[in-house]
Amino acid sequence: MLKKVSGLTKPLKGVITIPSDKSISHRAVMFSSIAEGECIVRNFSSGADCHSTLNLFKQLGVDIQFIDNKTLKIKSNGKLISSQLPLDNGNSGTTMRLVSGILAGQNFDSVMIGDESLSKRPMKRVIEPLTLMGAEIDSIEGHAPLKIYGRKLKGIIYPSKLASAQVKSCLLLAGLNAEGETTFIEPYTSRDHTERLFNYLDADIKVDGKSVTVKPSKLQAKDIDVVGDISSAAFFIVAGLIVKGSDFVIKNVGINPTRSGILDVAARMSKGVKEGIEIQNSRIIAGEPCADIRVQYSESLKGCVIEGSDIPRLIDELPVIAVLASQAEGETIVKNAEDLRNKESDRIKCLVEELTKIGVDIKETNDGFIIQGKRDKYIQGNAELQCYHDHRLAMSFYIAGLVCKNEIAINGFEWTKISFPEFEELMYKLTT
Repeated sequence: MLKKVSGLTKPLKGVITIPSDKSISHRAVMFSSIAEGECIVRNFSSGADCHSTLNLFKQLGVDIQFIDNKTLKIKSNGKLISSQLPLDNGNSGTTMRLVSGILAGQNFDSVMIGDESLSKRPMKRVIEPLTLMGAEIDSIEGHAPLKIYGRKLKGIIYPSKLASAQVKSCLLLAGLNAEGETTFIEPYTSRDHTERLFNYLDADIKVDGKSVTVKPSKLQAKDIDVVGDISSAAFFIVAGLIVKGSDFVIKNVGINPTRSGILDVAARMSKGVKEGIEIQNSRIIAGEPCADIRVQYSESLKGCVIEGSDIPRLIDELPVIAVLASQAEGETIVKNAEDLRNKESDRIKCLVEELTKIGVDIKETNDGFIIQGKRDKYIQGNAELQCYHDHRLAMSFYIAGLVCKNEIAINGFEWTKISFPEFEELMYKLTT
């Protein structure tokens, strides 16, 4: 699908409600499927990745029914059954990595497969620590398909070189069914949805700074309301900051501090200016902080450095942050983000190649990129961009198109349905 985008001639205005958080939607289904009892999951994500998780657990014998298109009823005795067919993870790396931790300690064997894109993504990061716990997993040089032989697991202390919520969650899930304690230590604190939801569902879990320990536990089923996805909100936040005259509200956004790096960067870039980001109606939902966010156009964005502990808190938002940086005065440097190369695409290489086509002054580095912002606040445009089967690149390029002098075209825009099928509908709502 070729999507054409033209620069906006009027501001974004109105109120929108952002779709549900995909990370929490994944976990709500996974954790409820291995919990004992019956529960309701409200505001479940409509994205294809989360439906891959849902269908996988149905295949493992869990009773999951839709009450309406965003509400699930999940009933489980806490036990899974073997599937005679491979478990299809679709395009979802979250599903494959987290479910590996669940399946490694079962009393049956499993095969997990994915689409062409997922089959290229690295799985050694979960295979290696699971193997230390006693798991036996076959792969194709660290890639899917994965053959997981269910085994008795033992707890370990695992000091990770990578701050990764997926690896952390995988080991904590394995630790629920392992002998002894399982401890994960990371260099920076990655998103903590698993820890919060474990605590909510009565797991025996302890968080001590960058260290998380879980003891063998049975999760107890409880109703879960899923907050809005800040990674989806990020595209609208950036659009509001760079489209002149914009002023709108995004309702029901999760503002978990391990995920809210985009808000910190926006504040950093618009420091000292009245316009920008305003947090309203803060509250807690199922253990997750949530709020409404007012976004206003910022006249005087300034470049900044994004590095170190910033990165785990905004890793998925970096492509659209690159668009934001293109509209800021001065230099923006992104460092320590080498894991961007292991996403649905090599997001560093692809982002630099495609944004260069439309006139953004962006240079690739080993672990990130450097952008020289344009003072005239417009991007040249007039090019066809490739999204490389990557939903976040496709939506980031769309946001760039809103401030281009000339029309752009995005090839493969249908990949946005992987995570955010409502994207265009919500954007249209703010432009009418």
